[in-house]
Amino acid sequence: MEKSHEWFVQRRKTKGLELAHDQITKAFDTVTWLHKATKSFSSKNYKETKKYIENLYETEEGVDRLRTAVFLELSAGTALLADYREDLLHLVKRADTLADHTKDAARCLEMLFEADIPEELCEKIVMMSGELAKMVNVLRSSVEKISSNANEAVREARKVEEMEHNLDSEYLKTKSLFVKYGATMNCGAMVIFDDLIEFIEEAADMCADTADYIYVLSNRE
Repeated sequence: MEKSHEWFVQRRKTKGLELAHDQITKAFDTVTWLHKATKSFSSKNYKETKKYIENLYETEEGVDRLRTAVFLELSAGTALLADYREDLLHLVKRADTLADHTKDAARCLEMLFEADIPEELCEKIVMMSGELAKMVNVLRSSVEKISSNANEAVREARKVEEMEHNLDSEYLKTKSLFVKYGATMNCGAMVIFDDLIEFIEEAADMCADTADYIYVLSNRE
């Protein structure tokens, strides 16, 4: 009976992790779409930008659906899974928030289609979204190794902290350009652009938080 119970617990744990992996991967995919959108926006290819943004929105909806599936699966766990379940739910919630920030950044980008954004600022959002995409690629690899190679998962998760600091530095440099372009940019466009880069920076912060929970889960394996 005890052996059967252990099998049930492990099966529940594995299925919960698989669902969480799918949800987290989709959350990371929203960042990929955002980066593609910023590159098209910078090239003034707004039709293509809109297509990428629509793909982002659709992906984010999938993140929400999978989050619910993870919650339902893990709610059926036993007391033996309590600590693991709680950490995994924290990881899933952070991935969901990451996707929310990415979606908010895309909404800002969409509002700027008619605005005249200086080339230097366009280059900055391409660079920032690109750095964010690099962060989630490291996180993606780390999540995949939680069960198979915990030490490597931790090592990769720790890289994210340094990458987050670098992106935060670029965020501040981008904001400093507002002084340079403040006299020529439309005030409304500047406010929206400010929101855009802030959402990207907040998404990077959430990546760092996600990495912390990968570290915890890896040590629970």
